[in-house]
Amino acid sequence: MSGASQARVDGGVDGGVDGGADADVRAPVGHGRQPAAWLAHPVVRVLAGLLLPAALLAGWHTLSSAGVFSPVQLPAPGTVLDAARGLWERDELLGHVHISTQRVLVGFAIGASVGVVLGSLLGLSRVADLLLAPTIGAVRAVPSLAWVPLLILWMKIGEDSKVTLIAIGAMFPVFTTVHLALRHVDRQLVEAARAFGLRDVRLLTAVQLPAVVPAVFSGLRLALAQSWLFLVAAELIASSQGLGFLLVDSQNNGRTDRLLLAIVLLALLGKTTDAVLGVVERWAVRRWA
Repeated sequence: MSGASQARVDGGVDGGVDGGADADVRAPVGHGRQPAAWLAHPVVRVLAGLLLPAALLAGWHTLSSAGVFSPVQLPAPGTVLDAARGLWERDELLGHVHISTQRVLVGFAIGASVGVVLGSLLGLSRVADLLLAPTIGAVRAVPSLAWVPLLILWMKIGEDSKVTLIAIGAMFPVFTTVHLALRHVDRQLVEAARAFGLRDVRLLTAVQLPAVVPAVFSGLRLALAQSWLFLVAAELIASSQGLGFLLVDSQNNGRTDRLLLAIVLLALLGKTTDAVLGVVERWAVRRWA
């Protein structure tokens, strides 16, 4: 075979092999991107998130209809809807939802603010960390119900004691995340800011807190979930209204339908408030992070 023919053969073989190898390498990449983009579509995410609740609702209906549990143990979904309708017609349902949501949001705002301040203080000051961190860690370990009798003694049975308990629950997740995040801020970034004359509060608000925005919002979302958890304990303090009160009152009166209604409402409200905070988080990350 001549040199030219051999070159053409070698070139064709090499080109075919290389082209085939490139095609084999490229194909999975293009194939892998399509499902990722498809799964990221908002409508798909919403529908996928509804699959498990729909399956649980179907299982609940099946178990109650088949008589696996008695109506007292597990009322049918329709019975729970009837309970909601009854409370709505007596103008009680919105009152329970409103007062519980108000307590959670006020307590969350207070607790998160205190958490940011304390976390910033201990995250930026070695002396404050040395003096305060052990005590704060010990207080954080106290169960929520342990605060109830003390708050009743100090603040009586009004709204202040309930909001304070929720604020205590909301403070610690924010404090922990801010404290740890500020410890890991890039020191070169801080030194550059100081070179431009930023000090103390201006340095914190202009450089350090924006640098830890994702961590701060992780703490805020944990704190919001904790606020809803502490709500039930808070409404044990001689409440006459609220979803926590509805839970306890339903248990005492054997109204499992209302008890399940309160649980479902707590889940829906918790998820709704978390979704709203998620929207704020995405805006803040785009703005500062």
